[in-house]
Amino acid sequence: QVQLVESGGGLVQAGGSLRLSCAASGRTPSYYAMGWFRQAPGKEREFVAAISWSGSSTAYADSVKGRYTISRDNAKNTGYLQMNSLKAEDTAVYYCAARPSGTAREVFREYHYWGQGTQVTVSS
Repeated sequence: QVQLVESGGGLVQAGGSLRLSCAASGRTPSYYAMGWFRQAPGKEREFVAAISWSGSSTAYADSVKGRYTISRDNAKNTGYLQMNSLKAEDTAVYYCAARPSGTAREVFREYHYWGQGTQVTVSS
């Protein structure tokens, strides 16, 4: 069993920044890609960013490109999502996910493990 625990969410003013962390523990696969998804009230879960096991490949949703940066530290089994220039429409519950493959993917069904989510609220 793999556990993912997100942290770093909170309330921030528009234009501000937050850094989310995702700590993996338990029986983590030898290689696993990580992704971030978000879900706003009344909306479906949407892809935000993903990173390969090596960190050499990343992908971003168009809505966050240039503002968000995904990264990871495999020695710490931790992934990060740096969010800058936040907007009110970024408000959502952010979920960390992992898949037992080194390749990053943008589809949530391809991820086997999920965190409990962390709330990000951006006030305008």
